[in-house]
Amino acid sequence: AFKAAVLIQQWYRRYMARLEMRRRCTWRIFQSIEYACEQDQIKLHNFFSYLMDQFTPSSSKERDFISRMFISGESYKEAELEKYCDYESIEVPDSYTGPHLSFPLLPDHATALLEAFQQKQQLHARYVLNLLHETRKHLKQLPNISHVSTCYSEEVTVCGDLHGQLDDLFLIFYKNGLPSPSKSYVFNGDFVDRGKQSLEILVILFTFLLIYPKEVHLNRGNHEDHMVNLRYGFTKEVMQKYKVHGKKILRMFQNVFCWLPLATLIDQKVLIIHGGISDTTDLNMLEKIQRDKFISVLRMKKRKESSRKPEIPAINGESKSDTEAAPGLSLQPQSAQAPSTAKRLEFSRWLRQTVQEQIDTCRRLMDISESEPEELTYSSMVSLKDVDGPCWTRQEEWKQVLDLLWSDPMAQEGCRENKVRGGGCYFGPDVTEKFLAKYGLQFLIRSHECKQEGYEFCHNRKVLTIFSASNYYEIGSNRGAYVKLGPDLIPHFVQYQANKTAHMLTMTQRQGIPVALISRVEESAFRALREKLFAHTSALISAFKAYDRDNTGRITLSNWATAVESVLRLGLPWRMLRPQLVCSTKDGMLEYKSWLDDLAMEQRSQEHIQSSLLEVIYRNRSNLETIFRIIDRDHSGLISFEEFQQTWKLFSSHMNIELTDDGINDLVRSIDFNKDGNIDFNEFLEAFRLVKQ
Repeated sequence: AFKAAVLIQQWYRRYMARLEMRRRCTWRIFQSIEYACEQDQIKLHNFFSYLMDQFTPSSSKERDFISRMFISGESYKEAELEKYCDYESIEVPDSYTGPHLSFPLLPDHATALLEAFQQKQQLHARYVLNLLHETRKHLKQLPNISHVSTCYSEEVTVCGDLHGQLDDLFLIFYKNGLPSPSKSYVFNGDFVDRGKQSLEILVILFTFLLIYPKEVHLNRGNHEDHMVNLRYGFTKEVMQKYKVHGKKILRMFQNVFCWLPLATLIDQKVLIIHGGISDTTDLNMLEKIQRDKFISVLRMKKRKESSRKPEIPAINGESKSDTEAAPGLSLQPQSAQAPSTAKRLEFSRWLRQTVQEQIDTCRRLMDISESEPEELTYSSMVSLKDVDGPCWTRQEEWKQVLDLLWSDPMAQEGCRENKVRGGGCYFGPDVTEKFLAKYGLQFLIRSHECKQEGYEFCHNRKVLTIFSASNYYEIGSNRGAYVKLGPDLIPHFVQYQANKTAHMLTMTQRQGIPVALISRVEESAFRALREKLFAHTSALISAFKAYDRDNTGRITLSNWATAVESVLRLGLPWRMLRPQLVCSTKDGMLEYKSWLDDLAMEQRSQEHIQSSLLEVIYRNRSNLETIFRIIDRDHSGLISFEEFQQTWKLFSSHMNIELTDDGINDLVRSIDFNKDGNIDFNEFLEAFRLVKQ
């Protein structure tokens, strides 16, 4: 009996070890694909920024279009924004059966909203704009770092990313209670994108923020950024739900996002930030910078001055080149310094700029909107908050915010560029230790990363990651969690899964081996990975042929793994994943053309498109959709002829292609297949397919 028990124990441990390995591999696949998508977003944005830097508008009309191409809300002054988004001019029809809001808001309004959203009702556009208007006024009064004390409430509840998953927010409130004078909440950013109910989450959180301004605190996340929203769904969601007033609502959201506080400090001992820190993070600087100028943290480059202007010598006497390299993945700013007095021209320019910034600061303090806030750039400009205080360059301020919203912790010592995401940095335990000691903190709470259990400690329990969106990648892929802190600041965690199916699987997991759970999530991960492989068919063939010197059509499995990683660059254990991706081999050799044909057959069974065209669509669809939304600057879902013409001038300038206005008109008319005077996304994709063909 003893030997049998030992045998069963060994079998069980091996089996559980294999399941754990499958679970970890599945997780690696999901995260690698997610971060690769973020890299693509930043590369695409840098490419468009580069085009804009190199483009010289030939008229004021072109200059106005280009300046508003990325940040439509930025070109509106204070008074103009309120006039444009005038909610009082919008009438609520008698047929409207949804919730009604009146200000100041009361707890009953919040309860009515929760019930309405549970019943899939929609809040009228007038009330949405009114709520955003009041929220914006409130946020403008808040400091960059909010301060919370456990003396006034029994505990503070900290929630991580929600990403448009309203069921998770409902479950948090059901388990933990609604915000109240005795129930404080901190929501740590990334309320939007990916999920389908981002707008409802924001409406609920903003409502509670106005009802309980001392008990509800919101931090900005990296997804509270309109350039990120273009790719990950929030822009599309708003326009679909509010077809008439969607543009106004979206513009107000863009402006509200940039007024969200950057961090929250509990009892002066626990700092809550969305992403992380770096070895240069300075809380004193973060407390004093003007956060509303960072409408998009991804926006970092300054439009290049016209080449017709005389060249200005560099600070160190070296002339600046007129040509710039196309932007790559790196977002790390270059070192900058204040201009030397030895260079009179440069010093004069710097002095005029500093004086102008002081004038703008005074106007802002006096609430005078005569001049627009200067566009955030990647250049070295002096930004003074007060005359006698410290001065920082715009570049330094931008990097502070970028690191705060995009960074991740790592196990190794030091601080280095975060090339996996394409933004922010990786910070090690030594960086955390120095930062905590410098500011007298006990530990950091951050979000930004999905964790399988909903939370995770690292850096000797000095950094806590909390993630509140359960089933983030797939039903059953992860739990959500929130953390409660009392006066002793000891964290207490609550885990959950919002989906009913996932909840059933979790009960099975408690009773036995979670085979069904792992198999379901694993299947979804490998399906996404096979799509990724298919999307790079052409590049994979070239990589395989490099190992197939004799043109036999066969390569070793080791070479297959090396070639796949060289193309996809996902950092996955391909040898371990091979049994799930490669079904048949002969003598340890893979017939790679047959394997790729099988991938193509699997995708063609879902899409009746020629294989080579389908490959291109799979590889570029996200980028094409983001480009479409960038060109569609009024977010109407259609590209007007004027929008297309101005954008084409950007591309033609970059590619040195000369086209007359008549030539551009002929081109845009050829893409407008249904001849309605606009280009929709299907026409845009169809034109892309025809050109590729």
